[in-house]
Amino acid sequence: MHAFELGFAPIDTIPANAVVFAFHHNQIVLTASLPLTGEQWLASQLTHLPGSLHCIGMADSGMPCFTLRVEVETLPAPLETISLRAALLNWSPAMIEAVSRAFQLLEWDRTHRFCGQCGTTTQPKAHEHAKQCPSCGYVVYPRLSPAIMVLVKKGRQLLLARSPGFTPGAYSALAGFVEPGESLEAAVHREVMEEVGITVTNLRYFGSQSWPFPHSLMIAFVADYAGGELSPDGVEIEDAGFYEPDALPGLPYKLSIARHLIESVVAECSTQ
Repeated sequence: MHAFELGFAPIDTIPANAVVFAFHHNQIVLTASLPLTGEQWLASQLTHLPGSLHCIGMADSGMPCFTLRVEVETLPAPLETISLRAALLNWSPAMIEAVSRAFQLLEWDRTHRFCGQCGTTTQPKAHEHAKQCPSCGYVVYPRLSPAIMVLVKKGRQLLLARSPGFTPGAYSALAGFVEPGESLEAAVHREVMEEVGITVTNLRYFGSQSWPFPHSLMIAFVADYAGGELSPDGVEIEDAGFYEPDALPGLPYKLSIARHLIESVVAECSTQ
């Protein structure tokens, strides 16, 4: 898959030329290390969990892409599985965009089977990814949780930090979820102060990336150090420091926006 265009289509059957992102116990079902084609899905004679089938968009050459949850305890040979995180580490950007959308829609489907207002079983809307309560009319759309990321510069030095849950030796930019009623800029200032005890200024937008764990939207910034003594909070951040561009610690995986953010600022420093 060289390109992916997200979309919606009210289709109940999977054509033979489709790309199928099937999930089995939150693992992606593969054959020969690739997602299933529609033809392979049909030949497998597997069934999908009721309500879990979604058309998520189109791949290049006009191939429709679907996602679903497999309704079986054990997969037959030669089918295998891979974790979502492993797929994000190794697949192309187009495949990552498609599988991220696939997983997030399935999670939304799983967690919104009932109306949050009256408890009635929800029903899919006919022309968009949305669910509506047949009793009270409440409509719910796929959930997104915005989170800011910020790489702080102090002269040429970059602030990198380590969370306890990171891969051993890996450091990254600071990040955190946006609170209700909070702007992205306010979230940057709050998270930096809460996590490492410093203030920043001169925020510049860098870019964004969907991150399906389970439904985050990462929004990245660059900022300049303004003041304060670096003091990791010991909960979210276990270690942090300012690093020279040519002496960085272990970094996030290569296709993450965190890695792109760090490498972009390092390249910028090399021209100064």
